[in-house]
Amino acid sequence: MIHLKNPHYYFNRELSWLEFNERVLEEAQDKTNLLMERLKFLAITASNLDEFFMVRVANLWDQSENSHPKGEPTGMTPAEQLRAVSVKAHEMAERQYSCLNRSIFPSLEKEGICILGYEDLDQEQRDMTVRYFKSTVYPILTPMAIDGSRPFPLLNNKTLNFIVELANAEKTEDFFAVMQVPTVISRLLKLPSDPEKRQFIFLENLIMAYIADLFEGYQVLSAAQFRVTRSSDVSIDEEETEDLLGEMEKSIRRRRWGDPVRLEIEKSMLKTSRDFLQKALDLDPEEIYEIGGPLDLTVWMGFSLQPDFEAYRNKPLPPQPNVDFLHQESIFRVIRQKDVLVHHPYESFDCVADYIRAAASDPKVLAIKQTLYRVSGNSSIVGALIQAAENGKQVTVLVELKARFDEENNINWAKKLEKSGCHVVYGLVGLKIHCKICLVVRKEDDGIRRYIHLSTGNYNDSTAKIYTDIGFFTCKETFGEDVSKLFNVLTGYSITTGWNKLAVAPISLRSVFLHYIDNEAKNAREGKDACVLAKMNSLVDVELIQALYRASMAGVRIKLIVRGICCLKSGVQGVSDNITVMSVVDRFLEHSRIYYFENGGNSKIFLSSADWMPRNLDRRVEIAFPIEAHALKAQLMDILEMTMSDTIKLRVQQPDGCYEKVDRRGKDHIQSQLLFYEQAVQKIADLQEEESREIFKPVLQKED
Repeated sequence: MIHLKNPHYYFNRELSWLEFNERVLEEAQDKTNLLMERLKFLAITASNLDEFFMVRVANLWDQSENSHPKGEPTGMTPAEQLRAVSVKAHEMAERQYSCLNRSIFPSLEKEGICILGYEDLDQEQRDMTVRYFKSTVYPILTPMAIDGSRPFPLLNNKTLNFIVELANAEKTEDFFAVMQVPTVISRLLKLPSDPEKRQFIFLENLIMAYIADLFEGYQVLSAAQFRVTRSSDVSIDEEETEDLLGEMEKSIRRRRWGDPVRLEIEKSMLKTSRDFLQKALDLDPEEIYEIGGPLDLTVWMGFSLQPDFEAYRNKPLPPQPNVDFLHQESIFRVIRQKDVLVHHPYESFDCVADYIRAAASDPKVLAIKQTLYRVSGNSSIVGALIQAAENGKQVTVLVELKARFDEENNINWAKKLEKSGCHVVYGLVGLKIHCKICLVVRKEDDGIRRYIHLSTGNYNDSTAKIYTDIGFFTCKETFGEDVSKLFNVLTGYSITTGWNKLAVAPISLRSVFLHYIDNEAKNAREGKDACVLAKMNSLVDVELIQALYRASMAGVRIKLIVRGICCLKSGVQGVSDNITVMSVVDRFLEHSRIYYFENGGNSKIFLSSADWMPRNLDRRVEIAFPIEAHALKAQLMDILEMTMSDTIKLRVQQPDGCYEKVDRRGKDHIQSQLLFYEQAVQKIADLQEEESREIFKPVLQKED
C-alpha cells in the first residue's frame, strides 16, 4: 500500500529553491549567452541568495527550537535543513566565483573590458586615483575603532566593510577597527585608458591602497573585506496594533539591524580577523563564506547595463501594442464588445495604464476600486488614481503594506493616495491582499456597467517589462458582481454566500483546485481522457501535491511548468509516473499562473494570482478566474503548449531533484519567449496589412 505522506515522495522546499538558483546560475555559465547577459544572471543569483538568507534561512533559525516543524513533508528538522542549506550554498558560492573568475573575466578581457588591481595601474591611472581618493573618497570614509569604550558597531545589512588589524607605535598591543565602503559613490571607477580598452578599478581596491592614511600613528597589520547578511523578515502583531502603518514603518527601520545569518569574507582574511568577526557577530563556522573574488556580485547588474556595453546585451524587445486596443477611440467600447487577454511583456502594459487613465478623465465613470501589491517607483497607475480622485471620482485603493521588501514604497504611495482624496485600506489582519483587480464603475445609457481588469501580475510599470504575465479585461455582469462582492468583503463587513466566477482564497480557492484535480482522477478511472496542465512559480502545498499523486496513480496525464520551488517529486514508480515537471529560465521572469483541466471534454482553464503554496491558499487574498471565450482559451493553450515545446531554455526535473535541458537532437530549436514576442509582432503586421487592404480596396464600377 502506498502512503502518500512518505517523506521520500517530496523535495525539501529550501533545497528546491537553491536548485532553482542553480538554473539561473547555468544561464550565467552558458557561453551562448551574450557577455553582459551572463553578468546579469550572475548578479541575479547573488540577489536571490541575499533574499533567501534574509528570509528563509532566518526563518529556519527561528524554527530551530522545534525538532519537527509542521508541514515539512521530508521530515527534516530546522537544524538538518540549515546544515543541508549551508553545504549547498557554499557549493553554489564556489560555482558563482568560478564562473566569474575562470570564464566571464577572461571573456571580458578579450573584449578589452578589464577590472584592474591597484598594482596593475599605469602612472596616469595612479595619478587619477590618488586625486579621486583625496578629493572624494577620503572625506566620506569613517574608521570605527573597537575597544572597551567603543563596542563593535551595528553594521547595515548587505554593506561592504573592512576589518582592519592595527598595532600601536610601541607594538605592545593589537587593535581592531571596521570601516564601511561608501555606498553613495560608484563602486566601479572607470580609468583613463586607450580608446580600444575600457578599464575599471573597484572602490575597495582603491581604499585598500591608501588605507594607512586613515590610521596615522598606527601600523596596519592587515585589512580585509567582509559583508554581513541579516534577518530581514518584518514581524508585527497585527491584532494588537492600533496603527498598522506606523508599526510597519518602525519594522522597516529595524530591518537593517536584524540578527546576522551569513558572513562573507575575503579568502585572504587572517584567522585573527575571522575569529574576531565570528565572535562579534555570534555566528557558527558554517555561516561564514570565504569568497575568492569581489564580494557582493549584485554590483554586476548595474555594470552590465552601462550604455557602452550595448553590443554585449540582447537586443531590446520593445513591447507591442495589443491589437484589440490599437486605433480604438474608447477602451471601454472595446471591452464592451468582447473579453480581451493581454500577454505581457510581449504586449505592452500601456493598455492597463490607459484603462485607468481613461477612467480618471471619463465624466461617465463614477468610481474606481483597485488592489495594489507592488508598484513601481514612478507609477503611472498611482498617478492616474490620484488624478481620478482629484477629478471627483470615488476612488478606493487597497494597498498591501506587507508586500515583502516593497513595504516602504507602498507606504509612501499610500500616503500620497490619501492626500489626494482616495480611500485607502491597508490590508487585512492576518492576510496579505495579493489578488490583482481593478474595477471601474461607469454610468451608461442603459444603466450602470462594471468594467474589470484581472491579472496574474502586479500593477507595476517596471516589472511588466521583464515579467511574463497575463491580463484580462471583461465587463460581463457575472464577473462584475463577484468583484464588487469581493471589494465589499475587503473594505467593509460582508460575508459572501457564493461566487459566480471567481475562486477566492482563503475562502474557496483550495477547494476549487482540489475539486478539479480529483475530478480528473475520477474521469481517468472511468476511462475518459484526463489531463492537468499547470503553470506556476512554486509548488509547495502538500494537500495539492497528494491530490496530483492520486490523479497520476489513476492515469491522469499531468504536466507542470514550475519556475522555482517544486516539492513534488516526478517519476516515482507507482506514484508520479504520469507527472512531468518542467522549468523555464530565460531573459524574462516567468510569472504567469495558468491552470488547465480537461474536465471530461468540457475543458476549464483558469488564470490566477496564486501559486500552489499554503501561503497563497490559506494566508492571502487571492483569486482564480475562468477564461471562457473559445478564442481566448485557445490563446492560453498555445502559451502552455509553446512553453512545454521549448528546446532551448526549458529544463526537466530529474528523480534526484536536478533539472536537465531537453535533448535537442532531431527537434526544432524553439525558444518560447522569443516566439511569443514574434507572435505579438506578427499580430500588428497582420492588422496593418488588413487595414491597408481596406484602404486600397478597388471600388467596383457598375455596368452601364
